[in-house]
Amino acid sequence: MTELDFLCGEIAKRYGNITRTRGPFLYTEKNVRLIDLFQENGKAILGWGGNSAFTMFKNTLNRGITGSYDTAYKNRIQKAVSDLLGDQRTVYLFSDKKSALDAAISICPDNTSIYRPWTQAAPNWSDIDCVLICPPLPWSLDCHIVAFKAGMKNEDMLLKAQESFHTARFPAPLSAAISRSIYNLIKALQERSEKDWFIYDKALTPYWERKGPYLYIKKEIIPEEKYKDFICHCLDNSVVINPYYDQASIVPFGADRGVFSSLVKNPFVGEKK
Repeated sequence: MTELDFLCGEIAKRYGNITRTRGPFLYTEKNVRLIDLFQENGKAILGWGGNSAFTMFKNTLNRGITGSYDTAYKNRIQKAVSDLLGDQRTVYLFSDKKSALDAAISICPDNTSIYRPWTQAAPNWSDIDCVLICPPLPWSLDCHIVAFKAGMKNEDMLLKAQESFHTARFPAPLSAAISRSIYNLIKALQERSEKDWFIYDKALTPYWERKGPYLYIKKEIIPEEKYKDFICHCLDNSVVINPYYDQASIVPFGADRGVFSSLVKNPFVGEKK
């Protein structure tokens, strides 16, 4: 059983299946609303539900272009990524992170970075030859973008290596949603800031160290052997956290501070559930 299987099983055991989502919330068969700090490991950082990315998905799906042939939507992803990073990029799509990272490092071993929005020590992305991006699209299957700087010195090596890349072909509706999600991120970067995250510190910082919207478990408070107990304790208080011990949970955007009232009133003391 994987960590994600454990989390999903514990949610279903308590509350039944997820029936709908909206913003930072998951709604269940037993009419319980859960506040989501896992956020599909960051893919739902812009929120769940009816955003414009899925409107684009539905509109493109209605055109019937769902095959593996080329469409204009990959070019739209390339333009969106270029706008996000502030310079012209050539992009490749991958269906798993390892293949994307292997491709990036094979060409740019000394100048590759993984993009993460709202990080405190973010580099000047236009100075990075290769950037890995996981689009902020709340979709369970993986999509990873490798964005090489156009005109970089080792572009000849890139052209020769393309044949060995295990790139993926995403159908047009999903590609349209990916490009729109990146533009939604560009907009959100201008709207969200520290003021939107620190308001939950009283409830969250007893267990996590917060860096921007990212929550890193305090290992001296919650050791790894107690982490599954802590996951269950949070679920008992209607809070969903990242099931992976070494990966960050994420502060919800736009939720009332009262969503953590049960967790505040019932602090975790390490008891076995």
